[in-house]
This record gives sequence, structure tokens and C-alpha cells, in this order.
Amino acid sequence: MSKVTLTIDGIQITVPKGATVLEAAEQAGIFIPTFCHDPQLSKPGACRICVVEIPGARNLPASCVTEATEGMVVNTASPAVIEARKTNLELLLANHPTDCLTCEKSGDCRLQEYAYFYGVKQGAFKGEKHNYPIEDDNPFIVRDMNKCILCGKCIRMCEEVQGNDVINFAYRGFNSIVTPAMGAHYADTEISNCVFCGGCVSVCPVGALSEKGMIGKGRRWEVKKVTTTCPYCGVGCQFDLNVKNGKVIGVTSTDGEVNGRALCVKGRFGYGFIHHPDRLTTPLIKKDGKFVEATWDEAVDLIVKKIGSIKEKCGPDALGLLSSARVTNEENYLMNKLARAVIGTNNIDHCARLCHAPTVAGMATAYGSGAMTNSFAEIPGADFILISGTNTTDTHPVAGAMIKQAARNGSTLVVVDPRKTELAKLAKYHLQIKSGTDIALFNGLANVIIAEGLCDKEFVNNRTEDFEAFKATVAKYTPEYVEGITGIRAETIREVALGYAKAKNASIFFTMGITQHICGTHNVFSIANLCMLCGQIGKESSGVNPLRGQNNVQGSCDMGALPVVYTGYQSITVEENRKKFAAAWNVQELPAKIGLTVGELLGECGKSIKGMYIMGENPVISDPDANQVMHELKKLDFLVVQDIFLTETAQFADVVLPGASFAEKDGTFTNTERHVQLVRKAIEPIGNSKPDWEIICMVATAMGYPMSYGSAAEIMDEVASLTPSYAGISFARLEKGSLQWPCLSADHPGTKFLHSGKFARGLGKFHAVEHIPPDELPDNEYPFILSTGRRRYHYHTGTMTQRTGALEVFYPTEYLEVSCPDAEKLGVCDGDRVRVASRRGQVEVAVKITDTVVPGLVFTSFQYPDVPINRLTNPARDPISKIPDLKVCAVKIDKVG
Repeated sequence: MSKVTLTIDGIQITVPKGATVLEAAEQAGIFIPTFCHDPQLSKPGACRICVVEIPGARNLPASCVTEATEGMVVNTASPAVIEARKTNLELLLANHPTDCLTCEKSGDCRLQEYAYFYGVKQGAFKGEKHNYPIEDDNPFIVRDMNKCILCGKCIRMCEEVQGNDVINFAYRGFNSIVTPAMGAHYADTEISNCVFCGGCVSVCPVGALSEKGMIGKGRRWEVKKVTTTCPYCGVGCQFDLNVKNGKVIGVTSTDGEVNGRALCVKGRFGYGFIHHPDRLTTPLIKKDGKFVEATWDEAVDLIVKKIGSIKEKCGPDALGLLSSARVTNEENYLMNKLARAVIGTNNIDHCARLCHAPTVAGMATAYGSGAMTNSFAEIPGADFILISGTNTTDTHPVAGAMIKQAARNGSTLVVVDPRKTELAKLAKYHLQIKSGTDIALFNGLANVIIAEGLCDKEFVNNRTEDFEAFKATVAKYTPEYVEGITGIRAETIREVALGYAKAKNASIFFTMGITQHICGTHNVFSIANLCMLCGQIGKESSGVNPLRGQNNVQGSCDMGALPVVYTGYQSITVEENRKKFAAAWNVQELPAKIGLTVGELLGECGKSIKGMYIMGENPVISDPDANQVMHELKKLDFLVVQDIFLTETAQFADVVLPGASFAEKDGTFTNTERHVQLVRKAIEPIGNSKPDWEIICMVATAMGYPMSYGSAAEIMDEVASLTPSYAGISFARLEKGSLQWPCLSADHPGTKFLHSGKFARGLGKFHAVEHIPPDELPDNEYPFILSTGRRRYHYHTGTMTQRTGALEVFYPTEYLEVSCPDAEKLGVCDGDRVRVASRRGQVEVAVKITDTVVPGLVFTSFQYPDVPINRLTNPARDPISKIPDLKVCAVKIDKVG
């Protein structure tokens, strides 16, 4: 890379050619003020506060847009520069309100800071003041346009990073204002399309935009910032918890390794649950059908007595444990250890069974690893992006924004989804398939690629096996044949297939629209097949990328919270593995019998399963056929639930243990792209609650198996000693930055993308899979297909997001998406309530008429306890991964009243 040398304030500085004067000054630690500049955004050079003096230049150029050249001489603080900056500030202050002392941004306002630095006061110029009404009609952001300095950073953040184009400049001169279309308020989302990511707030240099929940809670200099990892989806965003007097008062952006400063509405504004009055603060024991408060000793003693009794009478396999994708790696590891080394059973599972069990099973069989093959940082390099069965902008908003940026910058975007999602509207091709026909579609794409001679023959020959059987199977899946199954035009199938095969780098992203089917594992096989067929794996910006739904789904699987593996997917059926872990855990032997999955555990309640220990899971809301789930839980002799709230599942418990939230403990989460990141304690545990790892240690010790750790860091050291893919990971290293597994040693840098040169299993394995129709299709009695998913403003079963003071205020009720033709047939309008019934149950919900769904398909989320939609869904399961068929359920709909 060529370099240039220039002199700034008498100091010689060498920078890469193309660097700006501002960047050169920053490299040398020389101060230049900025308003409109942001390194993440485009450079308008508009505010002129960053002017410098360059001999020979006609005027004082803006340093943020002036390229450094060889031999250039720059003065950043000459009399002319200082005078220009002061005049600039005086003009801004002439139109600025005078309430600087009471401004929420006081102490963090650049206008205030620069005015103080340069000794500028209001009054040098007489200027008219704006008198805009303060906009506080949403629970997230307060807009005071009287304080806006028109730097435009919020506009560029919204457009360039979030890809939403919600706001722009309107009018001219003194009347210029930043506003949504037609002068709407943010809260009027029908016009503004604002998703309240808060990116605009994060870059605002003055008090024009403020986080509503933080107003009046503390001055910026009074706040302690603790960088930690978001507890919501699997993207793994990092942010700063703002703490004052031992209480979290807000969230602000930090420079996260995965997300930069970008956050979604949940990450930035969904922290209120931490201090919600519903928090469990002491153990509870059920007596005579009612919960009473108990001491920790009383609760643990009862647990040990009851579990011991069941184990003695019925054996260890009469007990089952559910671990959690919401807690840390260290806590999942100890739950694994509690099940196997202390109780003596492999009956341990968690919610990955309901989302990505087919991913783990399918990709591990095809490639040797069930993890996302590539990284979010590689998205910009993909010239072809295929999104299947994922409403990414709702479920993983920050990742969705990255994909939107790539599409805007020229990547071909293809979306496969029965619904017309936000990304589908942006896509070059929206393949609006019939629900449950994914295998036929992917086989059809493969058929075209093979027929056109576009498969990567060298890759197939050298790096895969069983290709011929696969080729023979897809031979009948011609575009015309697939059109009859999927409803997608044959010509469109051809065009997409050719685009994928010819792309230099092609990435596939998917979530539960692929996995939550009775053929979910075969769906994953079909995607893995397509990727190998074209050699689109083992290199940057390509691969197969399943997006994990919860913050630590990847980590909980990595830590062995599954019935068939220890940490790092080391099989329990391999005697060498059992001996290794038995020796490390100081027990004579470990059970070899494969454990039960969550669905099997619940189905065996009262029969082979007599007791359960559930940590951080809420199957009464999350699992299919929820009426049956409740019925089964009542059959247990003993149930322990460990959580931060008295969830719908906890209400069935005999003992409830109060865990600590992510803000109250140290540990790690592993995000969907295998980044292991620190979770840092910001406040003390609420009330008498405890971190989950401490509770597990208490229970194990009381059962006669001493577990003693001084910190979560010690637990991770033990994990690393037993887990090859985590061998090089330690808290000391993570303090310097996150690491992506496999990280094989203390000096290993981590792995950005998988399967370079060789698959983890050796040769990649093709699987010949056929189209399998859904278990339950519409008929005359149940004429509609119900599909379920997630909403942008809520998470999992609503346990946290229904208690934030913001998210549930803005998005208070659930609705059923119904097409206009279907609404007309049903005689319903927006807001009307309907009764939705399946063969398993019924719920009532309000209607929203939309073009998002096609006639015959209705959609809602599973995140509202008052609309327990999983009372309807089908418990039929994939025979390989045991995931239920949550995406296709036959229902009937009747208007209420």
C-alpha cells in the first residue's frame, strides 16, 4: 500500500494514500472538532467545524473530506482556523435553545463541549429560535428538533447502516428540519417505517435525540458504563449498560466486534426487565397449592431430598433436566455436569430442540459441524445471498441490516419464504413457496445446475462423497415438476439456479422456516447439497449460515446441553469420551444410554420421568400442543424451575429458584457465528437471587458432589481443558477481544470461516432426499395453514420483553395476519377478534389484514402468553432431530361475536 507523508502542526505523519487530513490528525492524536463526520458513514463535509489551514489553499478546507497529499503542510489551530470555528459555533448557538444546563445530553454534547473549549457564549449573533413541539409520543426516543444542528448524521445512519430511509431533510434555510415523510412523528410507523433501532440517537452529537428511558435518571458523568453482550437474539451484539447507584438506567452503543454501534429496538430499549417488580428475589416452595417464600437452605434441602428419593426408587433416568439458551456457557456446562456426573443421566436437553436441532444434525452429518460456516463480517463480500425461511430484519435485525446494505451495494438477494417479508420486498427474486416444499425447491435448483453443467466438478470430485446417488435423485426435480409442488415459476427456478452457480461468492442464510418441519433435517441436507454442488463453502463470504434464535443457543449446544453429546459435540456413545469426562469429573463412570429430548421428556412425565429440573426454559408457552404440555407437567412427582420470573412453567413447580439476569453475573455467550464474548457483571443480583452457576453448585454440593468455583472464569478454564474447539479460549484472552471457535490453543487466533481445504468430517457427504409433504394439510374442516414465528419487538415467550416498560407499551397485543381475500370471506376487518382452532386447541386473537401472507395462510407469533398459539401447533416430529412441525398447522377461523 502506497503512503504519503505530511506535516500537521509541525509533526510529520505518514498515512496510507487516500487518507483524509482528519484521519491523519487522529492518527497523531491531534484534536480537530467534528459534528457531521462519522467514520462509519459517508462524508458530506457540511458542518465546517473541522476546517484547517493549508498554505496555498483558496480557503479553509474541511479536514474530513480533504485528502492528505505528499508534502502537505496543515495547521489545525492557526488564528484563522480558531476564528472560523468560533464563528461557526456562535452561529449555531444563535438558533439554539438556552437550556443547556437542563439538557439531557449535558456532559455529552459536542456543541456544549466545543463552545466551552473555544470560550464561545450565546449572544454573539442575534438569531431566531425554533419553537418545535418536543416529540415524546413513543416509549423509546424523545426528539427535540429545537436543539438540532442539522449535521445529518442521523439521516446517514438510518440510510447507510440500517437501510431504512426513515428520515431526511425537509424545507430550506432557517426552516430546515430532519423529519420522517410528510412531517410524521416517529410513532406513526405507518408513515415513518421507523423500527426504533436507536441508531440515530447513538450518533446525534447534541441533545436533539435522547433515549426516553434515561431522561432524568443520571447525568452522563455520573454513569458507569459496563460493556457486555446482548441477552436477546443470536447475533451477539455488544453494548454498554449504563449504571448509576447500582441500577441499570439505560443502554448505549459501544464499538461491538460483531455489530459496531448498531443495535435493534430490543437490545437498546429492552433492558427494563432487569429491575421489574415481578423479578423473583427469593426461593419459593409450594405448600398446599400456594407458593411461600423460603430460605436457600430450605429450598436446596427439599430439592436434594426429592431428587434423591426419585433416583433411589426409580433410577437416575427417571429424572430429566432442561438447560437454557438464555444463560451463559459456564452455566450450561455445569447443568451438563449436574445431569451426567451428579444425577447420572443423559436426559438433558434445551430449546435448540425447537429451533436448530435439524441444523446441528443435518450439517454435522453433511460437513462434520453443525455451526454457521462463515461470519457476519463477510456479508459485504457475497455477490449472491439466498435467504430461506428467515424474516431476518425482524428476528435478527442487525444481521438483517447488514444484508440490506449488501443488497443496496449490488449483491443479488433471493428470498424464499411463504410470507412477503421486508427482505422479500427488497429482493431481486422472492420465491413465495407453498409451506413445506423447501426440499423440492432446492432439489430443483440442483437439477438445473447439473443439467447446465455448472456444478463445481473439481470440488465435488475431490471434497465430497455420494454425489451420484444425489444426482440420480434430483434428476426428476425439473423446474416444471418443482413448479407443480412449490408454486414457483419454472423460469424463475432456472434464473435463481444459474445465479447461484455462477456467483463468485454465494451465502445461504436460514432459520426456523427451514428447520421446524417434520423433514427439517432433510431440509438442511438439501441446502448443504446445493452448497457443495457449487463449491460455495470453505471460503470467505459463502457457505451455509443458520441464524440462531436466542442469545446462547450456539453456546448451550457447544456446552453439551443435549442428550447425545458432551461439550464440543463429543459423543456420549464413544467409550473414550465417557472415560475422559469421567476422569475429569472425578466419577467412576458416566451413563452410556442416550438421553431423552425435551419432547420425549415431556411425553414421559408421570411414566418413566418422575421429576424434572428446568432452568430458564418455558415449555408451557414455547412447545407445541401446549395444553398437553401443561397436562404432562402436572403428572410429575417433583418439578424444580430456575428462572428470573415466575413464568407460566414455573407456576407448575414445587420449588422455584431465583436466578440472576445477564446484567448481574460474569460469563460468556457464543453467538451464531461462533464468536465467544464476555458477559460482564454490571450490578449485584436483585434481592436474594443468585447467578445460575452458583445455584447449580449449591445443589450439586448438597447432593454429595462438591462443586466449588471461585468465578465463571474458572469454569471456562475447565471447559477449555475438555473441549478441543474451545481449548484456546480464556477470560484473559476474551478481555482483549472475542474469539471464534475452533480456537485450538492459547496462541490460536480463532477461525473466521469453517471447512477451508477440508470438511470437519473429511469428505462432505451428499444426501439424496425427497420432497416430504407436511404432516397436516388443510381440509374442508380446517381450511387454513397456520404458521408461527417471531416479532421484532418481542423475544422468545415474552418473559423479558413483556416487562421492559417500553417494548410492550409500543407493541402491546398480538394479531393474526390474514390476507385481504380471506378477510373478506371471513367477514372480518382490522382489529376484529377471531377464534382460531386446530385439532388440539383454540385461541382468540385480533386480526390484521395484510398482503404479507397469501390466501390460505395465516401467521402469528408464539411470544404472547395471552395468545398461547402453541396450544394449536402440531407436535408431530422430525424422526431424526425430533423437532416439532411448528410451521404448518391446519386451522379453522371464526369471527368472535
